[in-house]
Amino acid sequence: MAELQKDFLFVLIKSLSTSEKRQFKLYVNRLGINVDAKFLLLFNELDKMNEYQEEIIIQKKISTKQQLSNLKAHLYKQILVSLRMNPIHQNNRIQLREQLDFANILYQKGLHKQALKILDKAKQSALELDEKTIASEIIELEKVIESQFITRSIDGRADELIQQSSEVSLQNQYATQLSNLSLKLYSEMLTHGYVKNDEDRKKVMHIFDSQIKKIKLEKLNFTEKLWYYKAHVWKNQLLQDYKYTLKYAYHWVDLFHQKPEMMFNHPVWYIKGYNYLLKILFLYGQVDRLEESFNNFKKTVNSENFVQNDNLQSLIFLTHYNSLMNIHFIKGEFFAGTKLIPEVELKMEKFKDKIDEHHYLILYLKMAALLFGSKKYPECISYAMKIINSKGNVQEDLLFHTRILVLMAKFESGIDEDYDEFVKATQKFVQKMKYSDEIHQVIIEFFKKLDGLLPSEQQTIFKNFENQLNTFSENDYYKRTLLYIDIHGWAKSKVKNVDVVEIIKGKVKKG
Repeated sequence: MAELQKDFLFVLIKSLSTSEKRQFKLYVNRLGINVDAKFLLLFNELDKMNEYQEEIIIQKKISTKQQLSNLKAHLYKQILVSLRMNPIHQNNRIQLREQLDFANILYQKGLHKQALKILDKAKQSALELDEKTIASEIIELEKVIESQFITRSIDGRADELIQQSSEVSLQNQYATQLSNLSLKLYSEMLTHGYVKNDEDRKKVMHIFDSQIKKIKLEKLNFTEKLWYYKAHVWKNQLLQDYKYTLKYAYHWVDLFHQKPEMMFNHPVWYIKGYNYLLKILFLYGQVDRLEESFNNFKKTVNSENFVQNDNLQSLIFLTHYNSLMNIHFIKGEFFAGTKLIPEVELKMEKFKDKIDEHHYLILYLKMAALLFGSKKYPECISYAMKIINSKGNVQEDLLFHTRILVLMAKFESGIDEDYDEFVKATQKFVQKMKYSDEIHQVIIEFFKKLDGLLPSEQQTIFKNFENQLNTFSENDYYKRTLLYIDIHGWAKSKVKNVDVVEIIKGKVKKG
């Protein structure tokens, strides 16, 4: 993947659509700014560049080196103002804040009744949309105005605002507790990964129970329920309890289906919920339910009513192609899956500024695995090496399983000139892993033993290895390692002397 440009202004300009660039220039002209204004000249110059080159800006005397930083900051702000005015970027939250801004302006002009009228309407909308943070700000401004603008109904009005303020404050308290819990669990997943022993499990359960026991589900509104289900999904993922991960992922998605208008307000969380649901259905091997849910997802996010913006399109892209490749995996359709690769890479280039490197490397691993299943071993190794040679901070689990896939491909292809060297490098990598387990050592020892054996001798090694993996598969803490790359299925195929596709198809669950 190409290294992302680091200049924020340049990346922002390159993200603009043709219509957004046109609107920006109309916005600038509407301000009555001379067409030769320096920030507009800077915009046009950056728009023409393929790569950010500050020296060209200086050479063309658009700005001096000393003034450039301020000029760029001004241009950045003007682009954001222009984008804010674009209807395509409007959403309920922005519109509510706009109404709050209008009310503040009216209040400062002493037009109290007009301000209160706007606030009351905005408050009702905020409460209906479960935007309690904004609702709280609106109520606070109402209280400020009411305390200075005396009306005959002040007694009843005061009681009403006090009750509303207390109710919204309580809901915000629930939301804060649950969002903190969800964020903490998500952080645990990113920093420490899935639980690997009883001690890890106790730690996760302590974090979860200390917060969740204070919460009563029946008292929660939409947003709090959303955080409640997220917390359960991430907790059960950490514990590798896929039955309950699936249960709460369904609850998460169904929450939006029960209140479809919330898809407009929280489209990111709708997509994320579906992403977890589709991933868990894949791990379960539930092909019919996976395909049904995938089709429902596509129908919803591609409908005219679904919010469209660059961020959402990048998330939809990830969910769509990860799920589509997973469907090919689960059905053993490796050759058909490899036909997706050029299409996926084209879209990866399109979204390169909007998606973090980890998610791109996961896509490369899936491509490499599809190529392995299609017996295109040199291509498999080539894609896997994109991950191993990545200069970013790659998760060690991802690197380990990528290395294992390379060893599998080298063994199958006979491209084994550097096989022994690669095994040694992988063994060193495992020794340096922060979170290595017995299973990692067993897998490396297996590949060391394979080197240089006759086919008749290999059969015994594969049989012993399969027995070891059978034992590991009974341990809940090793589930994820065996699911990452299906080395277990590969070993079984060697023992039974059948194509790995036959093993995979035998795992598929219908209904």
